[in-house]
Amino acid sequence: MPRPIHRYRSDEEDSARWGGFPFRDGDIVISTRSKSGTTWMQMICALLVLRTPELPAPLTVLSPWLDWLGEPQATVYDRLAAQPHRRFIKTHTPLDGVPLDPRAHYVVVARHPLDMAVSLYHQGANLDRARIAELTGQPAPAGPPRERPSVREWLLSWVDREVDPGTELDSLPGVLMHLGDAWARRHEPNVELVHYDDLLADLGGEMRRLADLWKLPSPGPELVEAATFGRMRERADRLAPDTLGVLRDRQAFFRRGASGQGRDLLNKAGRARYQEKAAMLAPPDLLSWLHR
Repeated sequence: MPRPIHRYRSDEEDSARWGGFPFRDGDIVISTRSKSGTTWMQMICALLVLRTPELPAPLTVLSPWLDWLGEPQATVYDRLAAQPHRRFIKTHTPLDGVPLDPRAHYVVVARHPLDMAVSLYHQGANLDRARIAELTGQPAPAGPPRERPSVREWLLSWVDREVDPGTELDSLPGVLMHLGDAWARRHEPNVELVHYDDLLADLGGEMRRLADLWKLPSPGPELVEAATFGRMRERADRLAPDTLGVLRDRQAFFRRGASGQGRDLLNKAGRARYQEKAAMLAPPDLLSWLHR
């Protein structure tokens, strides 16, 4: 069994839960940063594998977040062991923290970091922090929530934050570390990178490409339509990543999914500052692909 190189831990996640996972032929591991298209790729995998828009269970049950501490590891392992179909498993862990098994496929979805950050900001207001603390065994938040800055102010501070990417994975250094590791593995036969903007521009084409790579039947128009952002929002009660009450509003989880919103919030100086920081954190060819 291949072992991961790094262990990533936070109050809510522990990548060590992957250590003894029994892979099967054809497993698909979806490795993304938060708000970068995780649920979208889970839905695409569900449609390609199960061949029906009418999923037999909520998406997060079919495709559990393996390293999340909100559910016991044994519960997640048992649920996946009982699945007779090809499994598709969610993680926010970079690939160097997940065992790379030759029987499995790994897909990493990349989104422009500024767009991802704006979605992360709005997601923060939709999380029930007390419920998350209860599920993960952490102390409940004390006192009233702090007043939040405007999204533009927060985005500027997010660009400027100096943090350890290994402990702050949703920071700009953490995002580019995750994508940089995947980019270095992009020529491996079982690792695939998908750009969020390509899903927006040609969803059917991307679904057919992945189906071909994973030796699955090509999806018809009904399956492609079921993976559109609008249709997923309509079915938020079944598709939002929440069966344990961590979201205040499931439909708000599918807020916009647009591209360009982060760049539009910054002025010329702010965009230049972002470009400067990104250039220090990632290779030029990755940034050229990511920013196109």
